[in-house]
Amino acid sequence: MNISRVDLNLLVYLDVLLRERNVTRAADQLGISQPAMSNGLKRLRGLFDDPLLIRTSEGMTPTERAQELEPIIRDLILGLEKAVQPRSEFNAIESHQVFRIMASDYAEATLFPALLARLRHSAPHIILDIMTPSDVSFTDVEQGRVDMVINRFDTIPQSFHQRVLWKDKFSCLISSKNKVLSNFDLDSYLASQHVWVSKTGMGVGVGMNPDDVQRLGWVDEALDKLGVKRKITVFTRHYQAAALLAEQEYLITTIPSKLARLQLDNDRVSIVPPPFEIPPIELTMAWSPLLQHNPAHRWMRQLIAETAQTIDHT
Repeated sequence: MNISRVDLNLLVYLDVLLRERNVTRAADQLGISQPAMSNGLKRLRGLFDDPLLIRTSEGMTPTERAQELEPIIRDLILGLEKAVQPRSEFNAIESHQVFRIMASDYAEATLFPALLARLRHSAPHIILDIMTPSDVSFTDVEQGRVDMVINRFDTIPQSFHQRVLWKDKFSCLISSKNKVLSNFDLDSYLASQHVWVSKTGMGVGVGMNPDDVQRLGWVDEALDKLGVKRKITVFTRHYQAAALLAEQEYLITTIPSKLARLQLDNDRVSIVPPPFEIPPIELTMAWSPLLQHNPAHRWMRQLIAETAQTIDHT
């Protein structure tokens, strides 16, 4: 086959069809009509002499040939997108671009105030649309519908680009009226009641089981290695709520230190180191390969990384 006779638009159609596995959604993403997309699929089937996508009870399912083509077409499209990207730099001072960023409330509370301060001077018209982990799926990120995600992740798709923004230790927030402060050690920590807080990764959360140590995360895994267990009274997915709950005289909240230090001016709580070792956590920024070479996206990633380095380190 002579490559000059191949309509490159068809390869773009195939790339989107293999991601969406739905003719209507693929047409919407490309801004074309459904009949035009259906005609494109018909031409693709003729080009590759293969049905490519077959309608099954689970929807449009790719054939073996389509599965072989998917990474090849993806790399080809990425290369073409990189080749046609404008060489001019992003004009931040005049841009009115909206950046959609998924961020945990940990990242939102610690990183974004400083980021907004820098944007006010360097890019005053840029708008941030900050989304929660429950709002976003990895598919949204992969397809470029979300610019980047900032959180702590157990796993990230291998195709994603990522950058560690910082590592953070843990601190305990304890009510200033809590008698445990007079002799705060592991025994008094374990005898107290605790607030559990976490929202790692993305997607809709599920209920917690106090006996499932692996799902409870860093603090409880560290205690499990010591052969002990804390008494969790409250489970929450919001770090700011956990910090407020620490004002209760009988509760202890163990959270990342950068977030705990936001309470330095709150005389109702004390910030103390935990009486046992907890491995540090990493705050990571991840994004789709589709946006890797976009000038505006590259500028924003660099600004976020630079801002992260200005946040008080532990």
